[in-house]
Parts: sequence; structure tokens; C-alpha cells
Amino acid sequence: QLQLVESGGGLVQAGGSLRLSCAASGRTFSNYAMGWFRQAPGKEREFVAAASASGADTYYADSVKGRFTISRDNAKNTVYLQMDSLKPEDTAVYYCAADRKSRGATTKRTEYDYWGQGTQVTVSS
Repeated sequence: QLQLVESGGGLVQAGGSLRLSCAASGRTFSNYAMGWFRQAPGKEREFVAAASASGADTYYADSVKGRFTISRDNAKNTVYLQMDSLKPEDTAVYYCAADRKSRGATTKRTEYDYWGQGTQVTVSS
């Protein structure tokens, strides 16, 4: 019913930038809150950023505040994660997710219904 495909990951040096994109299928994308999560080896999948259906309300993990920006273009069925001032500890697989049942953003992983396949981000020193 809903497919999410991430892109934009790769290898970047510390201090550099990447922009991740998540393209969604379906005509009801604008009704869904969206989030970004990441998972490093040996760790739980953790919250990174979230946006309400309109994109007006956003939330960030403390570890990325001031460096990452979530945004969405509902006309293009796409959510973005702009990552600036990247650090080696940002290295992880990044996943986008959709909460179909709510327009309001949530930081809770279990609230999300659909997940993308993930894209690898590696930050070198």
C-alpha cells in the first residue's frame, strides 16, 4: 500500500554534508507524519528526526539538533534529511518511516507503520 525508498547515503568526511531523500508511493503521503531513524552496528534503531504531515512541526534527537534538518515536499511525495557538520558517530544505516494513523509527528519508533530499506551513511575522520 505504501512503499518508501531512501537514497543519498554514502561516504563523507567529518564536517561534510549529505542530503538523504525518501520517496513515497501513494497519493495520501501528505496525510502521514514522517520520521527518520538510524541504526549503528550493535545498537537499537534510534530516533533522529520527525515531521508532521504538513511539515510545520519538526522534532530532533538531541544528538543532531542544529546539524540536521528534516523537510518534506508533499507535491513530490518526498521527505528529506539534510545532514550538515557530520561526525563519525553519525555513521549508521538511516531509515525513513511513515505513520499512517496520525498527522502529528512522533518520536516513538513503534508508532510507525511503514519503513524503507535503509541507506548507509559512513562518516570518516
